Amino acid sequence: MKIIVAITAASGAIYARQLLEYLIDSTQVEKIALIHSTNAEAVAAVEGVVLPKSDKIIRYANDNLFASVASGSAEWDAMVVVPSSVGTMGRIASGVSQTLIERAADVMLKERRRLILVVRETPLSLIHLRNMVTLTEAGAIVLPASPSFYSNPQTIKEACNTVTERTLSLLGITSQRYHWED
Repeated sequence: MKIIVAITAASGAIYARQLLEYLIDSTQVEKIALIHSTNAEAVAAVEGVVLPKSDKIIRYANDNLFASVASGSAEWDAMVVVPSSVGTMGRIASGVSQTLIERAADVMLKERRRLILVVRETPLSLIHLRNMVTLTEAGAIVLPASPSFYSNPQTIKEACNTVTERTLSLLGITSQRYHWED
């Protein structure tokens, strides 16, 4: 699989780091396109998050609209915006493609490919909720960064991992994750 990972300046860079670590280690993933918004790295630094490096990762500048991820003919399989700010979510829902993140998401929607937005915002306004509905109707998956507690996580990392593992599941990537048992 070829996966696009976009990181915005929403709080929650841990989710991006965890997802990248899993994708790098997965034998199902051959290539990762990594795009980050202008302030994403600054937010990650404030949160003490360092993103992993790998030969699987190709970094693209968010202002590079000539990157392969900006074209449906490049055939990237899926995209995750993690964490997704509600501003980025709103621009994607509106079809505004002024950055590579927005254009790549637009490509995923128009090509009917998997687009997952791990939205990290609370509370949500009516505008946010309507944008979520618009994206869902267009075929995207809106995954609020809301950890689950069935597995009794003991650390912040473990709690955040419940969201990361759910994201992997939605991508169709196998991982060791908590499963509800009868």
